[in-house]
Amino acid sequence: MTANIKIKTLRRVTHARVTHCVGGVLSPLLANIALSVLDEYICGPWEPEGAMSTPRRRSTLRAKGQPTWRIVRYADDFVVLVNGCEEHVHEVREEVAQVLRTMGLRLAPAKTQIVHMSEGFDFLGFHIQWRRKRGTNTWHVYTFIADRPIRRLKAKIRALTRKTSSLDLDAVLAQLNMAMGGWAFYFQHAIAKRVFSKLDSFTWWRVTRLLRERHRWSWKELRRRHTTPTGQWLPFSANGVELRNIEKIPVTRYLYRGNKIPNPWVHGAH
Repeated sequence: MTANIKIKTLRRVTHARVTHCVGGVLSPLLANIALSVLDEYICGPWEPEGAMSTPRRRSTLRAKGQPTWRIVRYADDFVVLVNGCEEHVHEVREEVAQVLRTMGLRLAPAKTQIVHMSEGFDFLGFHIQWRRKRGTNTWHVYTFIADRPIRRLKAKIRALTRKTSSLDLDAVLAQLNMAMGGWAFYFQHAIAKRVFSKLDSFTWWRVTRLLRERHRWSWKELRRRHTTPTGQWLPFSANGVELRNIEKIPVTRYLYRGNKIPNPWVHGAH
């Protein structure tokens, strides 16, 4: 594999992202073992007495026009945040590539890129982006849900609510609750409330369609069976299993750390 770098320069001082992949044949355990060498290299300067070990030393490096960086890695997915200019990001990418070569690994062309934080990047299902806070002139790093996980969950919901499904309604609702609940708890730390609400609506209409097709109900008949005398909709349920509303799952955002991520480039890898 060779590196294919996509660059979009918006500012001189930035964070850059590269996504590196060692290949699908390695399990997460083997990836962690192999990439511990990369961790040691990238994190070495942050060790006691290292060049980046204290805020003062990092400030001195930046004052001299030199970059500082940090790595965030999960198995074989990682992002390197670079505090420096675009040239520094390329230099860090080349250093990463050299470290990987010593282990017989190379950066994946389709998944290795350099981007500006204001453009954002996807990592572990999240979309992380540097944006101006609405109504202010201050910039913050926000965490959203990426498009791909949403599409995958919708595909799963469609599969569970097909017209031809032979499952009883309680089994359908139980599987929907497991799929949507686990997904929502994973993403509850992102800006997710609106996405949760839309997915609840999407699922409700899918179950509505399933019931009407299965029982040949008209819309009037469906309303008669699933609303109160005052016209309020009742949650879909069967044999004690009730369709869960993931919008009610608390969204707990992480504390703002923008002052610790002062520049807008990211170098990430897959």
